[in-house]
Amino acid sequence: MNTKEIREKKKDLVLSKRQRELIVGLLLGDGHLETQNGGRTYRLKVEHCVAQREYLEWLAKEFQEWTISGRYEKRKGMKTVYGFTTVSHAAFRFYGAQFYQNGKKRIPPLVKKLMSPLSLAVWFLDDGSSKSSRHRSLVIHSLGYIRKDLELMQDALRHFGVESALHKQRNDSFRLYLPHASSLIVERFVRPILNEVPVLAYKMENIMPKK
Repeated sequence: MNTKEIREKKKDLVLSKRQRELIVGLLLGDGHLETQNGGRTYRLKVEHCVAQREYLEWLAKEFQEWTISGRYEKRKGMKTVYGFTTVSHAAFRFYGAQFYQNGKKRIPPLVKKLMSPLSLAVWFLDDGSSKSSRHRSLVIHSLGYIRKDLELMQDALRHFGVESALHKQRNDSFRLYLPHASSLIVERFVRPILNEVPVLAYKMENIMPKK
């Protein structure tokens, strides 16, 4: 596809409500926005390890009209990653302003308004895990965010009936701990995705009672 064809394709692109919710979850987690023109346009970049290729394929399909070059595979340090990028577009500019401050990712002040059950599900699938079969609870490894941001997130989670606690880690970072009742709520949000991407079912296996 030549440059003119790309320009014509981009004219018709509009983010759907579902895609906007996915973007929020991805930016809370492992997704990134990149700009090469001072924030006038951005592109979405998503990468996962090859073991999570099915999940990456599912995400790429959700944004298929926004991608041109397809998926890629590359070495990153000692591991291989699988990813995709969208075209650069002004539609991502709002999210760039919300999720980045001085080039560093943050939890936006509007997170309570922006979050949806789908956003939370994607964030968990990016950064979450089960704690243990004994605790039957979940954690979200929110280590890149400061405490003030995570307190905003805790308030946003209460909107869905999800209570959480901040557990301090050795490097003065925090992760979000979700008790069992809240973990079951998150499981309901995540389940529709797991039905399509069963390879991620291990993230939830310890919260359900053993048969």
